[in-house]
Amino acid sequence: MDLTFSAEDLAFRDEVRTWLRANVPAEPLPSLETEIGFAAHRQWEKTLHAAGFSVVSWPVEFGGRDVSLVQWLLFEEEYYAAGAPGRVGQNGIFLLAPTLFEHGTAEQRERFLPRMASGEDVWAQAWSEPEAGSDLAGIRSRARRVPGGWRLSGQKTWSSRAAFADWAFGLFRSDPDAERHRGLTYFLFPLDAEGVTVRPIGRIDGKPAFAEIFLNEVFVPDSDVLGEVGEGWRVAMSTTGSERGLSLRSPGRFLAAAQRLVESWNGAAQVQDRVVDAWIGASAYRLATFETVTKVLAGSPVRPESSMNKVFWSELDIALHEAAMDLLGPDAELTARSPAAPEGGAWPDGYLFALAGPIYAGTNEIQRNVIAERVLGLPREPR
Repeated sequence: MDLTFSAEDLAFRDEVRTWLRANVPAEPLPSLETEIGFAAHRQWEKTLHAAGFSVVSWPVEFGGRDVSLVQWLLFEEEYYAAGAPGRVGQNGIFLLAPTLFEHGTAEQRERFLPRMASGEDVWAQAWSEPEAGSDLAGIRSRARRVPGGWRLSGQKTWSSRAAFADWAFGLFRSDPDAERHRGLTYFLFPLDAEGVTVRPIGRIDGKPAFAEIFLNEVFVPDSDVLGEVGEGWRVAMSTTGSERGLSLRSPGRFLAAAQRLVESWNGAAQVQDRVVDAWIGASAYRLATFETVTKVLAGSPVRPESSMNKVFWSELDIALHEAAMDLLGPDAELTARSPAAPEGGAWPDGYLFALAGPIYAGTNEIQRNVIAERVLGLPREPR
């Protein structure tokens, strides 16, 4: 692993830093989990896209700049350090797009990627079901073959971004007689299609960050099947590799939060070690990610090791925010509604979101099983 950046890398970093300094909104945008905030964040995506910064690592033909993975990581570091708005299109840009590049057809890439990059289409992740969360192979939603395509029926839940999104991607059981991990097919479908009902789910703060999606004989043409019919599990595993590995939680997010924590530290001895641990953890995650990028550039895929990433960053996020909350004391309970809230209430908001980290993207209990079996080679417990 070589952390010596080239002159081109540094010039790109400086370009990004300069643009962000001039264009990041002076005041935080409304929460993207509200209708008005969602629209404001979509407009921000359009601003990013117009400047060539929405999907910098993508090929130019799809709206990107074709920069290296190293430069993408530098972009992410600058983005979070600048306090730029959250990415409302993250499900599409960071999860679906890598899957389209790996498994999609040329027609699918041409049709979906440019609109994703520009913020015209925002995607929801429609995977979990009432009886299938981390155990994704337990899904029951069905896909029935019809002339020219498929009819989808079933229920998806905890679908992030679905309350206001345009499209969704998800797995459906296309062969009910096949084994659990077989007979699954990966579909793309518009959320305004006939037969689709979207029911928002309010979080503890009342904001509809998720939604249930009900599908009643929804027609999806063959052109919106991603990958081969019956090979949905294999396609989905490339999405989970992105979700748990490189793209969804880049080190820049944690580096910026750790720096804020260090700057907030008031010399209180009781949290000193935890502040230091948070900074070390964020720095270690950065180094580990650059090591992963080195392997990827050498041709190695990101597969089961992504589960180790997921466990690490989700637990780091909680530890970092718990240290901040203890450091702030009673002020930690002040939200953005209070003018006295430190940093506009960013810490309590971040803390509540961090608590979900060990659950979404596959619970950490399941990820530890994956690590034990597929990374360490340990045997399954006899049943």
